Amino acid sequence: METTVQTIIDTIKTFYSELSTDATQDLIDRCKTIRFEKNTLLVKEGQYSDKTFFIAEGAARAYYLKDGKEITDWFAFENDFISSINSFFLDVPSPHFIELIEPSILIEVSRDTMLELCDKHHSFDRLCRVIVTKTMLQLQQRIVSVQFEPAHQKLENLLAIRPDITNRVPLGHIASYLGITLETLSRIRHPKKRI
Repeated sequence: METTVQTIIDTIKTFYSELSTDATQDLIDRCKTIRFEKNTLLVKEGQYSDKTFFIAEGAARAYYLKDGKEITDWFAFENDFISSINSFFLDVPSPHFIELIEPSILIEVSRDTMLELCDKHHSFDRLCRVIVTKTMLQLQQRIVSVQFEPAHQKLENLLAIRPDITNRVPLGHIASYLGITLETLSRIRHPKKRI
């Protein structure tokens, strides 16, 4: 099936919240389908970003640079939104990068469009609240996991949510996301059998 703005918005309505016919049409009129190659940077550190992205196909990650080392703190896959939250909501330079880790099909929605449609359509305002709430809950679960769980539990939780992640994301990014070393990740993925 061809990926169009209409089919993507229908998916958003299924996964997040229903939209009125008028709100759906207004959103269709204000966004477009974008195809990007793997390794495309959607946002760079220090850049102002007033866009949020919905991933119809593909995958992305957000990461920081600390002492020249990449620290991944967010993955997004099909049916997820991703943005530079600080830049999007506070109109400040992005503290991190957002990179596509697979060839991807996205729709891009600007902050101005979101604010306009929230003011105009109750159902769009509700959709935005559902998106923000789901995103906050995912990020909160990650914080709890990183702070309080042992390495093997962090990996088990991630695999429970994304069983295919080790086939789609480089292990170095996964280790960074979990707050462990690549060696530790390798060890807990392939524990030595005891006799």
